[in-house]
Parts: sequence; structure tokens; C-alpha cells
Amino acid sequence: MSNVCAIDCYTKVCAIIGNPVSHSLSPAIHNAAFRERGLNFVYVAFAVEDVKNALAGMRALPNFRGMSVTIPHKVEVMKHVDEIAEVDRNIGSINTIINENGRLIGLGTDGPGAQKAIVDAGVDMTGLNVLMLGTGGAARAIAFTLARNTKLAELNLLDINQGMLDGLAADLRAGTPASIKHGLLNDDSLAAAMAKADLILHCTPIGMHPKVDASLVPAGLFRPGQVVFDIVYTPLETKLVREAKASGLKIISGVDMFINQAVLQFERFTGTDAPVEVMRRVVMEHLSK
Repeated sequence: MSNVCAIDCYTKVCAIIGNPVSHSLSPAIHNAAFRERGLNFVYVAFAVEDVKNALAGMRALPNFRGMSVTIPHKVEVMKHVDEIAEVDRNIGSINTIINENGRLIGLGTDGPGAQKAIVDAGVDMTGLNVLMLGTGGAARAIAFTLARNTKLAELNLLDINQGMLDGLAADLRAGTPASIKHGLLNDDSLAAAMAKADLILHCTPIGMHPKVDASLVPAGLFRPGQVVFDIVYTPLETKLVREAKASGLKIISGVDMFINQAVLQFERFTGTDAPVEVMRRVVMEHLSK
């Protein structure tokens, strides 16, 4: 292909760090996008345990342009970058690092990626009651983004982890203007929350491979007009999504959030518009295998 650049001393390097990373789709997605745009970039995956020295290496290598950060390093990397936006400090984790001539800029694309998926689905958040199930890293990013950038009526958080639940609720109340409600997740609290919710955001691993026959929300709790956004995208269609579809509800796919956050990373890495459809095709080809 004529648009493939030879790797040379000018090649910009981007990478994903985490442990494990062998399952990551990021190299396939970004390299396909670099090829499509004819950019002299390459994207690789590194299984990393020593975060501090990994970022010191990035800082010391002029061609090391960008880094994606995945589990378990999204919090740890914050200690070793030079600049982080206030919203990402409030969230408490980042998933992207840009090397600007030895100065490391940290940011998050999970929250904006989720918000774009909601907007692209034609859902207006204004005045909606939003139920968020789970309060982990991705949930924090989405919650802060929506609480700051939309005029939702109420954000109700449910989780089985009291510490994470209380922490996110307190941080949202301190850092955003949104009306926040929270409680321990059990059968009664879930039923009460589902009776009021307009948009359900599922941010737990339930339904992910290998436990694909599980769903946190019994189908009997759905009511007409609700929107279900499951950030799990492996499998492509979780039990929650299947049952919500069968109940006639609007679905937002976790694949859309995943692609959106990768698009935002690509554009920060390169300063070039991302070839979104190429990136989507690569994701769908890998997930459909």
C-alpha cells in the first residue's frame, strides 16, 4: 500500500501500557488509522509493571509521542506526569498521555467518549434521571463528564462497594453542580431506582466474558421509554442488552464508547482527524471473530 510509511528515525511511537495488554485491540485500531492517514507513526503494546520508569523513558525519548493507559495503571500514572486538567484530577484517573517535547500531559477520553455515544444515539440528557450501576474507574469518568456537561435531573449511583460508592458521591457533590443520590445496590434499591430511571448506565463487569449469561438488571424492571447504555462490549451483545432490546428499549453500545475514546486519543496523538469508519471496522472485525 502506497500510504504505508517506512519506519525510520522520524517515526513517532505510541503505545498502550498495562498488565495484561495482550488482549488489547488498540494496536490494531491505531495502526490501521495511521496507515489510512499515511502518517509516520507506529503503535505497540507494552506489559508494564514499573510505571514510574516507563514514563521516565517516554519523557527521555523524543519520538515517543503518545501513550494509552489501561488497567491497572490509570491512577498510578497521574503521579508521574506534568500537567492534568482539573476535571481529570477530580475523576482520579487518566487513560492518555501526550509527550510535548519532554513535558507529559495527562488526560482522560473515557468520559467524553461515553458522552459522544449518548449524543450520537440521539438522547438529550436534559432533565433525565440517570441510574449508574457501578462506581469504578470508567464509571467515575462518565459520571463526572455527564454531571459537569449536561443538565440531567438526577444521577443515582448504586454499587455493592460502600467505600467506592461513598467516595464517588462525595467527589461529585464537591466537584459538580449535579443532584447526586447514592445507595448500596440490592434488590430493593435497584427496583426503586429502575422505577424512576430514564437512562441506565451499566458500568460493572457483569455480562462480560466469560460470564455472558449474567445480567445485573432483571428484565421485569424495564419500563417503556428507557435507554440502556452498557459499557461492556465483549460480547458485543450482553444479556442486559438482549433483554433490553426484547423489551423495546433504546440501546447504546459499549463499542461506541470504546471507539470514541480511541478516536479522541488518535486526534491528540497526531493532530489529525481520525478515520472513524476505518477504526470502527477494525474493532468490529476483531470482536466478531
